[in-house]
Amino acid sequence: MFLRRCERRKSGKRHTYWALVESYRTARGSRQRVVAYLGDLTPSEQHGWAKLGAHLQGAEAARRPERTLFDPPCARDAGEEEQVKVRLKDIRLERLRDFGDVWLAWGLWRMLGLDRLLAKLLPEGREDVSWGMVAAILAIARFCEPSSELHIEEKWYRRTALEDLLGVPPEKVHTDRLYATLDRLLPHKEAIESHLKQRFGELFELKCDLLLYDVTSTYFEGDVENCEIAKRGYSRDSRGDRPQVCIGLVVTEEGFPLGYEVFAGNMHDSLTVKSVVESLEHKHGALNRV
Repeated sequence: MFLRRCERRKSGKRHTYWALVESYRTARGSRQRVVAYLGDLTPSEQHGWAKLGAHLQGAEAARRPERTLFDPPCARDAGEEEQVKVRLKDIRLERLRDFGDVWLAWGLWRMLGLDRLLAKLLPEGREDVSWGMVAAILAIARFCEPSSELHIEEKWYRRTALEDLLGVPPEKVHTDRLYATLDRLLPHKEAIESHLKQRFGELFELKCDLLLYDVTSTYFEGDVENCEIAKRGYSRDSRGDRPQVCIGLVVTEEGFPLGYEVFAGNMHDSLTVKSVVESLEHKHGALNRV
């Protein structure tokens, strides 16, 4: 037996009611017949009659399909629920927020243990927002929508759900704090890289027998007088007229980054290899690798 919602027309109007129905077999196939008309039921009554039908039919025969993510909540014994009619054209949506991508990125940040690592490396002081939290915002922004720190402050952060996830209001996320966090992170570069290599190994069985290495460049606007390694050199951006630096990145065969180094803008690519090899051996030991 099972609960069924039925409809019929009476005096030109459609009337909905509930009935307890059982299935039976005939020579022409399966048929259904109404055992009892139940009339209009509250959600709690519907739930009760459905349980009764399952009991009468037998648990195995009347077992319901497994619930899915998209099933509505089970009816609770909350009495008669008041129905409210809504005029859809009068509804407006306010404070829309991007949620899925930032929620995933925040989960990955914690799965990698970067929140715990930075809590040790950058202990909280008198700052309004911890340096580790701002570092998470920077990383999540790069993950979801790579752009400038100014874009993070003026547009991106305000339209995401990070204010609710992290508890950091938009007025606390500004370029001064974002840039200052980058300066705070730089002295811990080696510790962060070592931690990520270890964590990647735990999660993905990292293999380091074959490593891939490449160099790119990025140029500056302005004179950059206080940056000693900003030099003119071969520019991948076709901006040989601007001072630049070269950046070398090492990844595993699967693409997991192991570390990066920054070189003077006029250093030839081939001269950077020795420095990178020495850096890797210093961090991870002298291993036989290609």
